Amino acid sequence: MFLSNPALLLYAIAILLTVFRLLSKTCLIHFLKKWWRSLEDKCYVYQFYKVPKFNDNMQENQLHRKVYTYLNSLPTVEDSDFANLFSGNKSAEINIMLDKNQVVVDNFLGARVYWMNEKCEKTGLQSLILKIRKKDKRRILVPYWQHIHSVFDEIEQKQKEVRLFVNSESERQRNGRWRSVPFTHPATMETVVMDADLKTKIKSDLETFLKSKQYYHRLGRVWKRSYLLYGPSGTGKSTFIAAMAKFLSYDIYEIDLNKVENNSNLKNLLLQTSNKSLIVIEDLDQYLCEKSTAVSSSGILNFMDGISSEERIMIFTMSSKENIDQNILRPGRIDVHIHFPLCDFSAFKTLASSHLGLKDHKLFSQVEEIFQIGASLSPAEIGEIMISNRSSPSRALKTVISALQNNVASRVTRKLSGSGSGREMEELYESAKESQNGSVQPMKELKNLYGFLRKSGRRPSMDILDAGEKDNSNHGN
Repeated sequence: MFLSNPALLLYAIAILLTVFRLLSKTCLIHFLKKWWRSLEDKCYVYQFYKVPKFNDNMQENQLHRKVYTYLNSLPTVEDSDFANLFSGNKSAEINIMLDKNQVVVDNFLGARVYWMNEKCEKTGLQSLILKIRKKDKRRILVPYWQHIHSVFDEIEQKQKEVRLFVNSESERQRNGRWRSVPFTHPATMETVVMDADLKTKIKSDLETFLKSKQYYHRLGRVWKRSYLLYGPSGTGKSTFIAAMAKFLSYDIYEIDLNKVENNSNLKNLLLQTSNKSLIVIEDLDQYLCEKSTAVSSSGILNFMDGISSEERIMIFTMSSKENIDQNILRPGRIDVHIHFPLCDFSAFKTLASSHLGLKDHKLFSQVEEIFQIGASLSPAEIGEIMISNRSSPSRALKTVISALQNNVASRVTRKLSGSGSGREMEELYESAKESQNGSVQPMKELKNLYGFLRKSGRRPSMDILDAGEKDNSNHGN
């Protein structure tokens, strides 16, 4: 019948191909997988290891917990015949968990191993069964167990609750030297306002440090890293520390040197910190320059050397490092120096995007112009203006412009009051024009300030601020 009707033959072939395609994607592949596993079992000799959930005293086997956590992190769990879905810690998070009597395949160092989650019908107790080829056992078994432990530690570190520790004033007043609270700061590496390339380099440096234990030990060095964050107040140093803690899932130990009784107490504080932690001393330059604590400079240097600070990151902040002894800043004590500058136009655009949702605005050119003249405010100051005026982006930008104008005026006034001469003002005005290469005319407000100062010599900062406030008030109306 098919031979006498070629059209019907082609139709039948098309149906068979469609059925084959459907089977090839479902039960056929499943059948072939089982057949291949059965063939492998006949061709290879396997060794089996059982990891019970409980020991003979019905105490939980910690190795079972680690292996189970590791297996559920493998993408091959999704390919098993059956898996369980559980809600995670976050509202939209779903975790896939291995079901009993299901096989998970793992590949390690070129070898394939098999895991089964087995439940005893008589006792109801669960065990994880490892099946490994005997020819691969000697080569991979020990490093494979080490790999499982390492992955488990990384997962636990990411899932743990980050805490903030602060030192108490006296050991006699409290039980222990450290008090802790959950660390709930919302800052992340993504929300930190920083040059994108610099942020990427820092994240890469932190990730490299996490994997460098064997390297440091081979060099005979303590596995630690130290950072110096320096810059004016309000430039984001403390926020960046919070972001680092969240990025690493490290606890923070913040040391107030004013509450440390002597060098020995400072050393004891370090000994009482845990590994995988950030050890933080803020405003270190104040302690070094003013010598306002009972801790000596040598005590601080010994602390920075951190002989007992294995698997820790030390962070020190300063407003400036110009007058700091270079012996304190040398490599080995400070590994990475990160400058946190006052806000420039690039940082301003980042703040405008995150705080106001603005990628561009007609007032941006005016903001850029006044930055070129030499205005300087901290990201915290500009960010607070934007937060306070977030309901009206235009009003927020006008208020930022007024604050920047006032900053320039205040700096000019301080220079003039110190010199007692208007000649410096003229030089400043000419340099402002030159800095713009003639492409943009100097700010109208700066011109008015220049004329105002030449006529009366009065301090202009309050007048300009009032004018800016009146302008914003009119805009709001």
